[in-house]
Amino acid sequence: MRAGFAAIVGRPNVGKSTLLNRLVGQKVAIVSHKPQTTRGRILGVVTRPDAQVALLDTPGLHAARGGLNARMVQRALQTLADADVALFLIEAGPPAVDSATRRALDQVKASRKPTLLLINKIDQMPREKLLPLIDRWKDFHGWSEIYPLSALTGENVDGLLDLVARHLPESPPLFPAETWTDVEERQLCAELVREQILRFTEKEVPYSAAVVIEQFDESERAKGPRGLVRISAQVIVERDSQKAIVIGKGGARLKEIGSKARHEMERLLGAKVFLQLHVRVEPGWTQSDKGLRRAGYED
Repeated sequence: MRAGFAAIVGRPNVGKSTLLNRLVGQKVAIVSHKPQTTRGRILGVVTRPDAQVALLDTPGLHAARGGLNARMVQRALQTLADADVALFLIEAGPPAVDSATRRALDQVKASRKPTLLLINKIDQMPREKLLPLIDRWKDFHGWSEIYPLSALTGENVDGLLDLVARHLPESPPLFPAETWTDVEERQLCAELVREQILRFTEKEVPYSAAVVIEQFDESERAKGPRGLVRISAQVIVERDSQKAIVIGKGGARLKEIGSKARHEMERLLGAKVFLQLHVRVEPGWTQSDKGLRRAGYED
């Protein structure tokens, strides 16, 4: 039996969360076409007869000057340092290596841990261009493996867990067999609201918004599909203008955000959900340690 942690790292918007969800077979991480969707370390666990792979999704590596963005990058690098195997995810396309990516590569080299280069989105690349791309990336690092795939379509994903498992240490399982994540349901619900904010707002608004669950009442949940979970959540933004955008004309946008999030919550919880959303302005929370803690982004 082999068991261990594999960190999925890479630049923003290369498909890390999509790959995690595909491998786990559950919606562990929210997904958006906008970069920097993932803000913290997210665990997804796959248990097989021969191995238990604990997959760690991480925030995208990018040049960050401080506040929330710097904390996100630091979390990604720390997760990478703690993992047994690094899964370095890139897009099928010309190599793009910025300072944050080079820093991560340097950390991988220093750790001497197995590192798999995963080339994602091969469904968007002509096959004749794939081998030249692999040759170009060989020069950046002494990869343990180079593996092309499409997280979106599932192409070539099935064999990835076999490859990862071979590089994990021999160990008994680290989690009970039924575990597929360590993220609490209330936090998953907060992320589902934030996913819809990412979907329905633009420009700086999605990056200035956080969601905090104030109430998570399961007292009527025991009735199964006919049960009820009462959830109250607060959306935190930095400016009054952002609050107005999230709420929308006559409250229409906030209602749409709530409706879509509630539907996803009901799928997750297997019960009906009564969801209340409120929007609060907290100026500069993304740049303040106090604001970051209040929004749930601890050190």
